[in-house]
Amino acid sequence: MSSSIIAVIAFVFGYLFGSVPFGMILTRIAGTQDLRSVGSGNIGATNVLRTGHKRLAAATLVGDMLKGTAAVLVAGSLWGPAAAMAAALGAFLGHLFPVWLKFHGGKGVATYIGVLLGLCWATALAFCAIWLLVAFTTRYSSLSALIASLLTPLLLWWLGHPQLVLLFAVLTVLLWFKHRDNIRRLFAGSEGRIGAKA
Repeated sequence: MSSSIIAVIAFVFGYLFGSVPFGMILTRIAGTQDLRSVGSGNIGATNVLRTGHKRLAAATLVGDMLKGTAAVLVAGSLWGPAAAMAAALGAFLGHLFPVWLKFHGGKGVATYIGVLLGLCWATALAFCAIWLLVAFTTRYSSLSALIASLLTPLLLWWLGHPQLVLLFAVLTVLLWFKHRDNIRRLFAGSEGRIGAKA
């Protein structure tokens, strides 16, 4: 097969992995209310936490992260590094715009970390460290993700992975787009802080 066909196959493979809505699946199994009717209506771990189930939120976080990692590692082992990057893009888009949920998905932070873990684990650890530092300092989860993602392409370049810079620049733009409401609230001073009561 040609490299372009392999890239398309890897992208679709990654998209299907990324489209698995762990938040929806786990909350339905647990018998909680429809996740889309809670809080922001997103399917990610942050919104699962708003149901009051911390363990479900943690499981959702791990699932959303590892589906990205799995897509990258499987595609990479089958078809090589270029396919791994195509699968990473597919997995991230699958989480943001899952076909099963009429293209209304999560904001992508966990899956971003997951695909980064599969492609460059050192940068994934740096992302988490930056997130924790900003979260500890400001208590804004969204701001932590925004800053960590903004620095990720620079870290990849600095660590000697120029082939990944463009990919994560695109993923960062998409992540920021999905956080546009959070950005407005941050500027307005109305964004909720970590640990604050609703």
